[in-house]
Order: sequence, then structure tokens, then C-alpha cells
Amino acid sequence: MKRGTFILSGLALFPLHLFSKFKTNVLMRTDKGFKVKAGEARFGVHYKMKGVTQNNLDIKISGTDTDHDLAVFEQTGFTPNGGPPLHIHPFQDEWFYVVEGEYLFQVGDDRFEMKSGDTIFLPRKVPHAFLQLTEKGKMIVSYLPAGKMEAFFKVTDKWNSPPTKEEIAKVFEDHDMKVVGTPLNADN
Repeated sequence: MKRGTFILSGLALFPLHLFSKFKTNVLMRTDKGFKVKAGEARFGVHYKMKGVTQNNLDIKISGTDTDHDLAVFEQTGFTPNGGPPLHIHPFQDEWFYVVEGEYLFQVGDDRFEMKSGDTIFLPRKVPHAFLQLTEKGKMIVSYLPAGKMEAFFKVTDKWNSPPTKEEIAKVFEDHDMKVVGTPLNADN
């Protein structure tokens, strides 16, 4: 190989080398275990679903811990008969584990009554919603991959009054979800 060709080849590969270092610094998994105590959030921030429910959401495992493969939240529900509108996550699977209280879930056309100790899986691209049936409830919620859920809860935490249906749909859309119906009603 001629010296000039060798040098040009090396220079051509240099940007790839820089990009690989950049990517490594941006997308990382934590390499140490950690503990999040009961009643605490991973980074000390308790998000509220202001304007829609009075639920608290605490990050237990952040997408930044898992290279965005997984996010886990603890949701404490203070809104009887409250829940999100029927919606779709095109890119994420979800699962819920009921710690306390009772809930009604709709997944596609199926409805499931859930109580403490029950687990439910919600596949991506399938319309779903839930309704809190008891005065208080608590669930562990996981998103696979993490997607934009942490950013979504940061936005809903900033609402000071009930948003319009259009505002809700926009925030869902901005975070890779699509509203496809109304919130559940216990009577239907």
C-alpha cells in the first residue's frame, strides 16, 4: 500500500473512532448496583400527574441506568376512578404489578380486574388504559424499552390545571404514545 493511501485511509476512519467514543459516553449502562429506599425516587424527584390525577410517580430504575432498555416506576394512586385515556405505545411493552388497591385494566378488547399481587402485561401497539377502583393504590410500572416516559412525567408534573383533551393528546404524541379513546369508566 502506498504511504499516501495509508494515511488517507487512517484519516477517513478517524471520525468513526470519534463517534464511537461519543456514543459510549452518551449511551451507557450503570456498572454498579444501587438501592432506592421505600418512599424515595432514584434521583430524589417525585413526579405528580397534575391536572389529570393526583398520582405520584417515582423513578426506581431510570432509562439512563439501562442504556434505555428499561425504566421502572412506582406509582402511588390518590385518584379513585382516575386513570389515563385509552392509548397505544407503538415502541414499548409495559407491565404492571399491583402492590396495593384494586384496578380495572383494558388491554385491547379484554378487561381485567386487578388486585394486590396481580401482574398484567400490555404489549406494544395494543390499546390500553386502567382505572383505579379503590381510594388509594400502588403499582410498579415497567417500560421496555424506557422510551420517553421519564420526560413525559416531567411534563405532566408541570401542569397546574386540568389540560384540554387536545393538550393531553399532544403531550402523549410528543412522547411516542397515541391517545385512541377516553379514560375508562367503572360502569362500562
